[in-house]
Amino acid sequence: MSAGLSIERYIQMKAEQVDAELLESLPGIWNVPETLRESMMYSLLAGGKRLRPILVLATVEALQGSTEAALPVACGVEMIHTYSLIHDDLPAMDNDDYRRGKLTNHKIYGDAMAILAGDALLTHAFYSIVQSYRSYGVPADKIVDIVEDLAKLAGAPGMVGGQAADMQGEQGITKLEELEYIHLHKTSDLIVFSLKAGGHLAGATAKQLQALEKFGTNIGLAFQIQDDILDLIGEEDKIGKPVKSDEKQQKVTYPYFVGIEASRDKVNELTEQGKQAIAAAHFPNPDRLLELADYLTQRDH
Repeated sequence: MSAGLSIERYIQMKAEQVDAELLESLPGIWNVPETLRESMMYSLLAGGKRLRPILVLATVEALQGSTEAALPVACGVEMIHTYSLIHDDLPAMDNDDYRRGKLTNHKIYGDAMAILAGDALLTHAFYSIVQSYRSYGVPADKIVDIVEDLAKLAGAPGMVGGQAADMQGEQGITKLEELEYIHLHKTSDLIVFSLKAGGHLAGATAKQLQALEKFGTNIGLAFQIQDDILDLIGEEDKIGKPVKSDEKQQKVTYPYFVGIEASRDKVNELTEQGKQAIAAAHFPNPDRLLELADYLTQRDH
């Protein structure tokens, strides 16, 4: 049905599908303090490209699985991503005033409620993932695999570990390897999770799961290097937050070590290596994944 669509239109349609699901993701019958509910939904529905949930759905499509059954998992990864952004923006972290072109959560609801909204989205992600079993009959062992991956890749050895290293790095990063550790864990690990979750949902083989992991690691690193580039030369109205914020906060980025041109070369190299991993793993319908790789790493916002 979506084979003839441009990648931009494909992303738009999938994002709309995810948005509709997110809108209903926090049950209305739950007795949640109203300000907490508002704070959670303010950031969850604040826009964004929905790239991580789209990667879940595109992977399921690459393996000819059910995207409907994958939607609760796709929403779960967006909840994790959103909570991390809320916390990242706090004064004690990156101290940002704007996210996705809107005031950050703590600027509207205060630091304490922003922290609690992030906490609530983190825990609600696991509830959402389980609904793929409850509502769509995804085998429980697949849900166990997905939950285990998320706890690791979004936790201390994954995204949170990358965030911690990023905070410590403000004391002074002296090696490119230290920066790559931050990028690989703070950014790549949640992309790896999204791809592997789609793989688990659609019955990927061990070889295909390994290919998805390599693809995600490479694309995630390339994605973050592209972010570093855009922070220096991007357009503020396109990326939705102030440019040169890393420079102002004296954060060391990839172009700092190797320059803009070498950073662009690295983005291209990583993207090609990631795509080769997918091509070698014999997915029935890999085209959208490959197109997404190019889209993510060639974007201007």
